[in-house]
Amino acid sequence: MGSYYYLMAQLPFLTYEQKPPMSSGAFKALCKPMLSEEDAAFLPLLAIDPDIDGVSAAGTGCGFIDGWREWERAFESNLAKHRAVKVKREGMLTSEPPAYPQDAALTAAKAVNGDISPLEGEILIDKARWNAIDNLAGIDYFGINNVYAYFLKLLLLERRQAFNVETGFSEYKSLYSEIIENAHNSLGEPK
Repeated sequence: MGSYYYLMAQLPFLTYEQKPPMSSGAFKALCKPMLSEEDAAFLPLLAIDPDIDGVSAAGTGCGFIDGWREWERAFESNLAKHRAVKVKREGMLTSEPPAYPQDAALTAAKAVNGDISPLEGEILIDKARWNAIDNLAGIDYFGINNVYAYFLKLLLLERRQAFNVETGFSEYKSLYSEIIENAHNSLGEPK
């Protein structure tokens, strides 16, 4: 694992509120030839969802990726716990969320229990992810951890760009209508 000064020096600085300066696919294409074979082999394992590629919880062998996956799993578990408590369905939880990390539990609680819109909740969640990525990347800006962190941040920026209030409200109304229709059908009531 080497230093990637040339790669990192040419990349624009990222902030959460901005539009992605490039796609995550373009970033992979740019950086892959510059990475060592060992470091490039980990690129396909980077995702917002830690279980998307089926790699076991035992780990990948990369400290940054394993740390990210541990954080995200703990965050998702805490989020599920707080959502279940909010709708009074704690009995549906199969296990207690991991205690690590404390900031994940706190953010999950705020995202679920606050008087905020679903969009604001998703933004709060992604900002927590952004901060976790920064913490995991460390201080070696030209090291491989920051290359991986840059990619994850691009994924978050792409996700943020996909948020659309009108589309979200339209989907909500459609789902709500479907739920009401199914409830009426199951009860045999006229619409």
